[in-house]
Amino acid sequence: MAAKKGTRKAAKKTTKKKTHAKKVAKKSVKKAAPGRSPYPAVGSTAPDFTLDSTTGKPVKLSGYRNKKIVVLYFYPKDNTPGCTREACGFRDRVQASKSKRVEVLGVSCDSLASHEKFQAKYDLPFPLLADTDRKVVARYGVWQQKSMAGRKYMGVVRTTLVIDKAGKVAKVYEKVKVDGHHDEVFAWIDANL
Repeated sequence: MAAKKGTRKAAKKTTKKKTHAKKVAKKSVKKAAPGRSPYPAVGSTAPDFTLDSTTGKPVKLSGYRNKKIVVLYFYPKDNTPGCTREACGFRDRVQASKSKRVEVLGVSCDSLASHEKFQAKYDLPFPLLADTDRKVVARYGVWQQKSMAGRKYMGVVRTTLVIDKAGKVAKVYEKVKVDGHHDEVFAWIDANL
């Protein structure tokens, strides 16, 4: 009987945590004024964050300031066809690039364990960051209403930001189309930064 009570309490705690994470994400979703982008404005300081990563240590965005240009890409889910093509595109572009001045960071709401499997499976040479409580995706305006087959739901809209060495948003790619995106991003960096 005591074991059943303990199991029920654990289940209630897990449900409460999930419900709390959903409430936090809903609260922190910024509604953009009509005609205004929900993303950080070009020229503004990129919102700082610290997230668990596949490096084994938390990654703090401001830790790259005055050191590297950051390609911060938000994607919906590990091991899905589009997200896999996008990650492999960045992987191939990073490996082909002689420059060490750019750091690629991938962010989704998947767990760290899921990220670690995804990274190992596709030999990704950059950190994947776990935003399981959805605070960062909400702050960056990428947690939005989506629809599929007539069903509406909240999720991550595929978005990439280029953040310059000063920590400012230099470029925002909204609602990214996967194919060729990595080349477009690195070409823009080479031409502008």
